[in-house]
Amino acid sequence: MSEVKAYGAKASDADLEQLDIKRRTPLATDVHIEIDYCGVCHSDIHQVRNDWKNSKYPVIPGHEIIGHVVAVGSEVTKFKKGQQVGVGCMVDSCQNCEACDEGLEQFCENGMTATYNGKDKHLGGHTFGGYSEEIVVDEKFVLNIPENLDTKAVPPLLCAGITTWSPLRQWNVQKGDKVGVVGLGGLGHMGIKFAHAMGAHVVMITTSPEKSKDAEKLGADEVLISKDEKQMKEQANSFDFILNTIPVGHDVNPYLNLLKRDKTMVLVGAIEPLKDVNGGALIIKRKRLAGSLIGGIEETQDMLDFCGEHDIVSDIEMIDIQNINTAYERVVNSDVKYRFVIDMQSLKK
Repeated sequence: MSEVKAYGAKASDADLEQLDIKRRTPLATDVHIEIDYCGVCHSDIHQVRNDWKNSKYPVIPGHEIIGHVVAVGSEVTKFKKGQQVGVGCMVDSCQNCEACDEGLEQFCENGMTATYNGKDKHLGGHTFGGYSEEIVVDEKFVLNIPENLDTKAVPPLLCAGITTWSPLRQWNVQKGDKVGVVGLGGLGHMGIKFAHAMGAHVVMITTSPEKSKDAEKLGADEVLISKDEKQMKEQANSFDFILNTIPVGHDVNPYLNLLKRDKTMVLVGAIEPLKDVNGGALIIKRKRLAGSLIGGIEETQDMLDFCGEHDIVSDIEMIDIQNINTAYERVVNSDVKYRFVIDMQSLKK
């Protein structure tokens, strides 16, 4: 067991500050990683502030981790010292339920172990995330990062990336499909990039006309202003798939009206009650409203490999860890394009 520097919060109303935490001594199947960069996810803020009423303190956030291997256990076969690797939202699962057998560790029937605030079966207590110098993870939950990608812009792929990639793949988006992406933020900007790279006709759906230029730069073919009733009526029943990234409860009915018969809108942002869903919007043309949660490890690796092939990374703003509290306020105020990434070397200052 070793002690390392980290940044975390001791209470829901406390700023993040430098803390010392313990990491386990690497086991035979473990990979010991020195963290180079860590993304800032809105989930980090929710957990720090106990918005979901399940936080355990101190909270050490961070589940978009990029680093390099400093040591491997005796039974590790996939990774070697010096290799660039990633760790996403999970660091363990039971590995023997139906979901895990299918490579869907995020749906582990015995509960996957989250990278932070999960149950730590090794040291007891709860897990600590990537706002830290180092992390020790079983090799099954470590990811290979394509060498051609800009490393500092990769971290958000491990949450925002897989969160948007998985439904696009699960619902089999094809070249030429008309795909709507609702909301232009950390998730939405990745949804546009992926759908564009898949060859879809991508429509950015937003309430904000001023986001049109950014959407087009990211790969959107057109922009639909959802507050414009005329535009919405003109595009009714025309979409093959809609990825809805709005992070709060909202009225989904206007977006359901955009779908063709037998097509699906998938929610990836709003994990709270929705306003009344009009059953008629689903029944009349047999439309579907679904949800999706990150992705399994194999699927996440597929996403990273696709990013390597298509040179896809996130649009980021780099910060030092000492500026994390200011960054949190800016995320809450939607004042970042489109993700913060922490240079973890700053923790050594």
